[in-house]
Amino acid sequence: MKIDAIKNGIVIDHITAGCAMQLYNMLGLDKLDCSVAIIKNVPSAKMGKKDIIKIDSNINVNLDIVSFISPDATVNIIVDGICREKRNIELPERLVNIIKCKNPRCITTTEQEIRHIFVLADRNKREYRCIYCDTKADSRKNYKLK
Repeated sequence: MKIDAIKNGIVIDHITAGCAMQLYNMLGLDKLDCSVAIIKNVPSAKMGKKDIIKIDSNINVNLDIVSFISPDATVNIIVDGICREKRNIELPERLVNIIKCKNPRCITTTEQEIRHIFVLADRNKREYRCIYCDTKADSRKNYKLK
């Protein structure tokens, strides 16, 4: 298999194996008019297996989404075929309008204009909770972008 190098764009590397499609969907990469490569289950000395997403365009990637789904991922900015910047991401303290609360009794399900806000409750467990009803958000579920 041959995946060409990109000249200008973004490489999201060290994605938790099996999470690339979820990231692809949540980041809305299907709406881009450029090449996007998803490479799944790549052998990795550090992780065992990992996924990689290559985007052949310099776009703004929502790092909160990336860190929620795969907090150990790195984001590489490629300019003229060279990695000019490597960003290690970390879990944000708040997620705003990234995921929806799954609790049917939460006020966000009845009040359409309320923002969906989750706060980082436990960094070690990578656990977020809704600020309105305290429902836990699980990054392993397939969320759709709010």
